[in-house]
Amino acid sequence: MQLVLSKDSDVPLRQQVADQIVLLITTGQLHAGDELPSVRALGRLSKVHHNTVSEAYQELVRRGWVTRRPGSRLVVGKALVRPAAGSQDLDDLINYSIQRARRMGYDLQALRLRVRERLLAEPPDHLLVVEQEAGLREIIRRELQDELGWPAHGCSYDTFAREPGLAIGAQVFVANHYVEAMKPFVSSARPPLGVVYSSAVEHIDRINRLEHPSIVSLVSVSEGVLRTAKSFFASAIGKKHVLQEVLATDESVPSLGDSDLTFCDSVTLGMVKSRNKVHYKLIAQDCFADLAASLG
Repeated sequence: MQLVLSKDSDVPLRQQVADQIVLLITTGQLHAGDELPSVRALGRLSKVHHNTVSEAYQELVRRGWVTRRPGSRLVVGKALVRPAAGSQDLDDLINYSIQRARRMGYDLQALRLRVRERLLAEPPDHLLVVEQEAGLREIIRRELQDELGWPAHGCSYDTFAREPGLAIGAQVFVANHYVEAMKPFVSSARPPLGVVYSSAVEHIDRINRLEHPSIVSLVSVSEGVLRTAKSFFASAIGKKHVLQEVLATDESVPSLGDSDLTFCDSVTLGMVKSRNKVHYKLIAQDCFADLAASLG
């Protein structure tokens, strides 16, 4: 596992380590269940103190990216809380079906389970993005809808766990490292599809091509995207350039006239005024072809 760290950056090394591991997970280079190196091994490999790695690992556990398992190292991924039994809402079941099922000897519990299975197996008519952070969820939803041409909705993991009926009529999408954790919550006939994030290497190259000291801006509706991109850009920014991060909201339309290079996510691209705007697409381009093929 190779990390590119900069001791000249104003981003703490602990945060650089944590956020670059997040980037490896979201771009599919680390997968759910993969073990992370020991703190001393990664410290030697990255040429940082093992205490720095330990602090980064603790942050990743707190943020839910990795899990501690007894008798083993940290592993990528976490388990979602299973929904309570019987929490499905099947109020649309018509009275005739209830009466007919009873006449045929089926109890209501069997009827409820069978109807849900059939509904989950029906072809989807929309996409459902399941992601905890609202800003990140909206970016993924927007990119999937624009690229695949399907109506797309979104909800948090907590909401989905409480209301598994949301999977009815939906093709569920999650970040690639959450696919296995999500499978128990959806029909095996239509498993969740994983979204792989772009490595954004071309954006690093663009910064490296700046000849003069410049102001580089990151604009996003997602705090997570800003945090990860800041760490990823740290080595290219160095002491030569200045990086400014802008968290956009519905009430705030940024104007960045002083910015020499501005990276915008798919939500903020049309909101921002800047002389040199670059679209920072979150989902890897080759991922869309795989997703489209899976949708048929």
